Amino acid sequence: MQKITTFLMFEGQAEEAMNFYMSLFNDSEVVNIKRYGADMGEFEGKVIHATFTLNGQQFMCIDSTVKHKFTFTPAVSLYVTCETNEEIENAYKQLSQDGEVLMPLQSYPFSEKFVWVNDKYGVSWQLTLAKK
Repeated sequence: MQKITTFLMFEGQAEEAMNFYMSLFNDSEVVNIKRYGADMGEFEGKVIHATFTLNGQQFMCIDSTVKHKFTFTPAVSLYVTCETNEEIENAYKQLSQDGEVLMPLQSYPFSEKFVWVNDKYGVSWQLTLAKK
């Protein structure tokens, strides 16, 4: 059983982000999802709490009903080891679309192929190619 789970808080985009991430990685699925009811007005149908997997790793997400003065920061990122060139290039292309490239996809002293991006939701991703 996984004891530590990444928990992502969105402001109305949790399900969209979750589905986007699941489209990028194999062995990904929604484990469970609970939604706000009609009594929540504009939040009806949004995510109270969802659990999903990306490549078998469990994550959680919510849609906050409160506007916060903070969002995601690159100080914490999701570090993904990609098995193939195709996997890293596809994930990079999708995650960087409408996002921001912090370190371009290239070779670095610590990785044959690496990229660091903030996606369109503000979540930070570091992608590296597995060592051969």
